[in-house]
Amino acid sequence: MLLVIPSIEIKGGRCVQMVQGIEDFAYSNDPVEMARLWRKENAKSLHVTDVDGAFHGRLYNREPIKRMVETVDIPIEVGGGLRSFDAVQEAFDIGAYRVVIGTMAIENPDEARRLIDTFGPSKIVLGIDATDGIVTMRGRVETSGLTALTVALNAKLMGFRRLIYTDTRLDGTLRGVNLNVLRDLAEKAGMRVTASGGIAGLDDLLKIQELEPLGVDSVVVGRALYQNRFSCQGLWRMCEAGNYPYTAKV
Repeated sequence: MLLVIPSIEIKGGRCVQMVQGIEDFAYSNDPVEMARLWRKENAKSLHVTDVDGAFHGRLYNREPIKRMVETVDIPIEVGGGLRSFDAVQEAFDIGAYRVVIGTMAIENPDEARRLIDTFGPSKIVLGIDATDGIVTMRGRVETSGLTALTVALNAKLMGFRRLIYTDTRLDGTLRGVNLNVLRDLAEKAGMRVTASGGIAGLDDLLKIQELEPLGVDSVVVGRALYQNRFSCQGLWRMCEAGNYPYTAKV
């Protein structure tokens, strides 16, 4: 059953909504309060993106992320601009449960392999942001010229076992997910996959859940949760009763 992971995007210390990589509006001036809210709603994990970090190439919103980790009792995975071993180490030092890297896996595979060897494949996740099938880098401002499958297979050889796939054309749009692309990637990569971007409501979760036998076991959801496209509290309560996508595994 799918693990539903709320997304918190931090820019300038605020919790913002990014649509296709561009800031749309701010949900809250305090990301820590958003973390508390999702925990109260019974979320089992959080996905935090340091939007500023994605452009600066380092952990930029360090303090709010650190306070989030200290405030809630659930695992927090952190991504956004972590392009060196030291940057990833810093994220773990402030309490991140899992770290997402993307650009480094393409530009510096030896360093990425070192991360896997040091922290293990359960702690280091490959982030793939793709536009029209081609993977982007450095905060989505540069193209790698590589397909998502090529990047995934290369990372698998390094020791990666999980990837987070985001279709940047759909991210933040509530237009649904590209199930065909997601299915093809999961089938051919042979990795655990977290789907991200475009999810509009419960119907999308149920469609994605059909891909679970292929390794798609979790989803990162942002705008649909913030805009109450389904009752967050009610969703997780029904999930716990076994009626909808849900798992407590992280």
